[in-house]
Amino acid sequence: MDVASNVFCASGMHLPNGSYVTFGGNSAVSRGGGPASGGNWDAEYQDFDGSTAIRVLNPCRSADNFASAQCQWFDNAAVLSMQKKRWYSTAEALADGSIVLIGGFVGGGYINRNTPDTTPVPEAAENSFEFYPANGRGVTAMNFLFVTGGLNAYAHAFLLNSGKMLVQANVSTMIWDYNNNIENYLPNMPGNVVRVYPASGAVAMLPLTPANNWNPTVLFCGGNDMSEPDWGNYSFPAINTWEYAASKDCQRLTPEPLDGSAPAYEADDDMLEGRSMGQFIILPDGKLLVVNGALNGTAGYAHTTGQTFVESQMPFGMSLASGPVGTPAIYDPNAPKGRRWSRPNFDTSPIARMYHSSAILLPDGSVLIAGSNPNVDVNTTTYFNTEYRAEIFYPHYFNAATRPTPSGVPNTISYGGPSFDITIPASSYSGSSNAAAANTTVALVRGGFTTHAMNMGQRYVQLNNTYTVQTNGTIVLHVAQAPNPNIIQPGPALLFVVVNGIPSNGTMVLIGTGNFGVQPTSPPAVLPVNILVDSAKGGASDASTDDGTSGSGNGSKDDSGSNSHLGAIIGGAVGAVAVLALLAGAIAFFIRRRKNGMRAADSTSYAMTAGGQMGTGYRGAPVPGSGVYGHGGNSGSVASSFAPLHRQTDSDPWNGSTTNLAQGPYRDEPFDPKASVDSFDPYASVKVVPNLAYR
Repeated sequence: MDVASNVFCASGMHLPNGSYVTFGGNSAVSRGGGPASGGNWDAEYQDFDGSTAIRVLNPCRSADNFASAQCQWFDNAAVLSMQKKRWYSTAEALADGSIVLIGGFVGGGYINRNTPDTTPVPEAAENSFEFYPANGRGVTAMNFLFVTGGLNAYAHAFLLNSGKMLVQANVSTMIWDYNNNIENYLPNMPGNVVRVYPASGAVAMLPLTPANNWNPTVLFCGGNDMSEPDWGNYSFPAINTWEYAASKDCQRLTPEPLDGSAPAYEADDDMLEGRSMGQFIILPDGKLLVVNGALNGTAGYAHTTGQTFVESQMPFGMSLASGPVGTPAIYDPNAPKGRRWSRPNFDTSPIARMYHSSAILLPDGSVLIAGSNPNVDVNTTTYFNTEYRAEIFYPHYFNAATRPTPSGVPNTISYGGPSFDITIPASSYSGSSNAAAANTTVALVRGGFTTHAMNMGQRYVQLNNTYTVQTNGTIVLHVAQAPNPNIIQPGPALLFVVVNGIPSNGTMVLIGTGNFGVQPTSPPAVLPVNILVDSAKGGASDASTDDGTSGSGNGSKDDSGSNSHLGAIIGGAVGAVAVLALLAGAIAFFIRRRKNGMRAADSTSYAMTAGGQMGTGYRGAPVPGSGVYGHGGNSGSVASSFAPLHRQTDSDPWNGSTTNLAQGPYRDEPFDPKASVDSFDPYASVKVVPNLAYR
């Protein structure tokens, strides 16, 4: 698929009809970020200036001609473009399906300011917002972007239940009435920890559930608390950032408390280690997986810093970070405070995932991880190479050999109106039917648009439900529609049914009308009362429905019992080149001393020698001939591990026609290695019941 313009470091979002759209990017450049050979076109990289581009990719079905224009990226700035140049901008969907575009760079740089700070910096920053579709709305200056003084690239933005928006950048936070451009400032980020790029903390809205009345709380973790002058300017940081430890601090914020109290940050459990460029993925069971990142420093790359004046003396090449963190961790928002972080049988990836890394949830509940390139161009001989390999991480629930196989999932979800029924056969679970029914949830999960360790538009919304237990162990769920379009905006999402913590495969559904505009809403349905049958039981064995966490110290910071394995997936995602991830989203791919007492964290999670080889910090060795890494013989679990994307034969080239996911424990559809990838079309009207056993 050809993308005509430079999509490097774009933003993006879903559209109401299921399409995906990316906004902006870099201008046309040549090697080293230099001027393009032909002004707005570079002959070597073969792309046009992407700084105002709007690119749209429509969903296509198996019967469609994938070579047709309908199934390719639409990328023509003469027909469709933004009103301003935006690079590292933010996109957030609104209740009517339109999208607000916030800020961004005009040209490249570390942060959006000069030294001394002469904000605004017209040659660097676009301190404004606009809408897509514009519908006659122009560009408007945004005071918040002036207030946040350069540290506002990829600002964090979340639509709230009131229809207003939470926006966070630098250490400032506000609730924004975007219709009237009114800013209501909230308390600053505690500890002056910066969470936006290039500090790049892990940030996500916690699951919206009936228990919390679908009222948003946002979790901010990691990033960096360097002092304000240390951030430097447009050219580079003022200090050697790779020597400065990333923050492990986490803060919760409920912007619109239901009790009417003033919103305030609340200190949460620290992460298990500091991370810059960590990324939250909301899993179908309502827990948050954090992946990737570095123990020290920030995102970005540079030839020099305010303390290192010669590029040859940069210890990690152009990287401004060190100490890759290869071990994921789980955050349980419902666990008691002090026990929210854990590593149930998680192992460490040998692949450094730092600047330009991405991750996204896949329909089977696994997580695709790709990218990393802290270099100005492709560089495969430096300390942290341009990373072409991709991985799939299989979380804890992949220990269960039996997964729910619901039927009756609708194709569309409305806002209010009549309920619908989902049937779960007894073969989907073990033990008491009454207990299983009471511990079953139905969730809409939107993976969002992923780039630079963030997922714009990521949301988890649990639907209200009651249930009827039948004598044969069948459970019929009576499920309410989505609450309203402020809680989850119109567009595509995966619907998961989760029984006793084990999710089904996700089914792609479309929320709302599929069109831009005010979404019809109706009162919620009155659901039937629960009906129980004490004698009813599930038909699966207890062992086949065990997610493996019951004895793993879940909720504890002790991961010494880890026995998972991992391996490498080879893919083709680098930088911010946008690629659809199984319909879930896009991978888009001076002188001041640091504060006393802040030293770089030891790289115990992952260590490399100067030559790029894995050092003693890596736990495990490759299994001969398999490409799989493990704990030296502890291979009792296939869950909580990484698995490779294999070619059909070792002689095949790496390209989109030969790569496949055959090595995964299971897929959305039965896997036939001779079949076309079209056979896995999640939009197909006729679904094949998947074989849920491990392979």
